[in-house]
Amino acid sequence: MSDAPVSAPKDFIREMIAADVAAERSGGWVITRFPPEPNGYLHLGHAKSICLNFGLALENAPHARCHLRFDDTNPTKEETEYVESIKEDVQWLGFSWGDHLHFASDYFEKLYHFAIQLIEKGLAYVDDQTLEEVRANRGTLTAPGVCSPFRDRSPAENLELFARMRAGDFPEGAKILRAKIDMASPNMNLRDPVIYRILKAHHHRTADAWCIYPMYDYAHPLSDALEEITHSLCTLEFEHHRPLYEWLVDHVEGLPAKPYQREFARLNLTYTVLSKRKLLALVKEGFVSGWDDPRMPTISGIRRRGYTPAAVRAFCETVGLTKFPSVSELALLEHCVREDLNKNALRVYGVLRPLKVVLTNYPENQVEEVELVNNPEDPSAGTRKVPLSRELYIDAEDFMENPVADFFRLVPGGEVRLKYAFCITCEEVIRDASGGIVELRCTYDDATRRGAKPVGRPKVKGTIHWVSAAHALDVEVRLYDKLFTVAQPEEAAGENGNFTDYLNPQALEVVTAKLEPSVAAAAPGVHYQFERVGYFFTDPKESQPGKPIFNRTVPLKDSFPKAK
Repeated sequence: MSDAPVSAPKDFIREMIAADVAAERSGGWVITRFPPEPNGYLHLGHAKSICLNFGLALENAPHARCHLRFDDTNPTKEETEYVESIKEDVQWLGFSWGDHLHFASDYFEKLYHFAIQLIEKGLAYVDDQTLEEVRANRGTLTAPGVCSPFRDRSPAENLELFARMRAGDFPEGAKILRAKIDMASPNMNLRDPVIYRILKAHHHRTADAWCIYPMYDYAHPLSDALEEITHSLCTLEFEHHRPLYEWLVDHVEGLPAKPYQREFARLNLTYTVLSKRKLLALVKEGFVSGWDDPRMPTISGIRRRGYTPAAVRAFCETVGLTKFPSVSELALLEHCVREDLNKNALRVYGVLRPLKVVLTNYPENQVEEVELVNNPEDPSAGTRKVPLSRELYIDAEDFMENPVADFFRLVPGGEVRLKYAFCITCEEVIRDASGGIVELRCTYDDATRRGAKPVGRPKVKGTIHWVSAAHALDVEVRLYDKLFTVAQPEEAAGENGNFTDYLNPQALEVVTAKLEPSVAAAAPGVHYQFERVGYFFTDPKESQPGKPIFNRTVPLKDSFPKAK
């Protein structure tokens, strides 16, 4: 069913389910579902729900399963593209729905007849009010709603009108079907909620067979019951919808099961937004290149950026489940990504901001090979050889002409070790016509190979990486950073502001880096650690054979403050 490891963290949901299993409720079975609407791409908030629902099925196997069911009840916003992307996301996270791929549209005929049953019982009626009038008459938290003038239509009249709604006799907005519950209920969701509306729109699966569509709050509980779901797990915003869920399950006859709903706090994350509506706005308004832009918190975006399924699952487990809203730190997610990639990513040398170094005492035409470890965390990864010659590139950030305190890298007259090679000393700084530093002239100490300490000189404190200038590859590297400049952009924008005002203009920087020649063969979709720099991923969409493009997944931790 999954290649995801089975773990069983403790939380109130799992304690509830364990008690149900012990009491043999539903025969001891645990049947969950993940019910996305195919109106956009999934994001990290959905990942939490996916890991919960599919994880519970794994933890309670063999008497458990999880369904993937698409809530495709709004054809004006839904597309097959979104269906396929959601399926891909769930599988990428390591989960499988097996034979249990379902759609709310599978049940349109049954849902229609359930509505007829409610009408016959006097529990539903056709209303001629517009949706705007319904909202206006719903009342407030302190005042009851106003009953529709059509609330007391007879079942016979309602049945006729509902059949004509299905037949397409009325234009959109002319009539709706409402459940007849309680216009004075303190729960606004029970004030005769709309359960069907007229939509003359083409459906991605049923084409033009229907012109009336059920509302989510109606279709969801009844679809759960039809699939014999035991535990319908939702985020907290659906807590006040639970009484309607239970009302429908209790009042519709002939259901094979009576599931129940419980809620948990949704995932909120710093420096991003987790709202399909807002993410769609970023795509539509051109702030990002698409749903899979690596700056996006969509699952397709983080996948392209190089996040791993194991890291996302570990993050969701670490965040856990609570009943209270909270905001999780992006830094925690990045920590989980680093923890996974540190064990698995191949190491290479890459210089993002090249500064040329000439070793004046190194033979001009000599090229040697230096053996480097591919992954110090994994001895089985072996070693590789990279060329070393008289002219090198180091990162410009590893040189400081006027060093601040505790800067232990290269400075004029100072000495630093080239990792896996030898120590060098900066003798001269070369500038261009505008005064910019373009080259460093250095000498090397052959006696300091293989980690040998300098003789008669202070201990060398700094070690830096490098690439041979003659052999370096020019490679496009995309440096991704936080999507927003503030931790909570929606809160910062307030009710009348625009969250896009806080987009980070430095969320993407494209540089031409100098990389060791081994990366020429890098395949799309492979993780690397650029030593001392960060974790990178060959872009699976735009990389080509012999011409990789690298996306920065996360930087390495840097305890040293950048000089200003």
